[in-house]
Amino acid sequence: MYFHKVCGKSVRNSDYENNDMKYLIIVPAFNEETTIGPVIDDIRHEVSFADVLVVNDGSTDNTRTRALEKQVKVIDHPFNLGYGTALQTGFRYAEGMGYDFVITMDADGQHVPSSIGNLIETMKKQDADVVIGSRFLMGNYQTGFAKKIGIWLFSLIGRIYTSIEITDPTSGFQLLKKNVFSYLAQGDNYPLDYPDVNIIMALHSMRFKVVEAPVAMVTCISGKSMHSGLKPIIYVVRMFLAILLIWARRKGR
Repeated sequence: MYFHKVCGKSVRNSDYENNDMKYLIIVPAFNEETTIGPVIDDIRHEVSFADVLVVNDGSTDNTRTRALEKQVKVIDHPFNLGYGTALQTGFRYAEGMGYDFVITMDADGQHVPSSIGNLIETMKKQDADVVIGSRFLMGNYQTGFAKKIGIWLFSLIGRIYTSIEITDPTSGFQLLKKNVFSYLAQGDNYPLDYPDVNIIMALHSMRFKVVEAPVAMVTCISGKSMHSGLKPIIYVVRMFLAILLIWARRKGR
């Protein structure tokens, strides 16, 4: 597995509209009624060649209605099953519908759709299976001290496991080829809640080629966070358990 710091370019729809490759953008959403509409509008404006799937993960607000108003495909979970489960639902849909590439984006407006061009160009240049969008390669993203320490720690663990520097192991802004999302769609190959550095390590073990590309991100505009309250402590505990499991599997081979 390799990580490369490659500057790409913004999406030009004409470059992709006339080829035979099918792109699906998966947007997991839980109670994002205020942001899901603008996020879909931005995607449509910047990435008109891609289809959009919103996985409504048991929202109790009007997320589903706002998404349907934008005339995109919506899959509903009956209740909140977790971010990882929502993504796996999207992967299964993409596999069943014959998509060639999947792009994962958050519903809170943090990910900037124009950066998708960087992901695509990096995948082409590096012949990668997965491209992770790194907010830190742009050099202008600011985050809180506690989160910065957490990212540094998991970057260190990932580097020890893979021998490669990983600058943004918690990024959910990614581009995946069919061989990867088809693998992640199967059984327990994807975690139910937090797919971060543990997935990077698992993909490394499966010999998928993963690279990084610089992307623009903005502060979460909805004001909510999946890491608020006691969630950071739960996240850290579960992530360490997942990492230990992956390490144990490697030792057992």
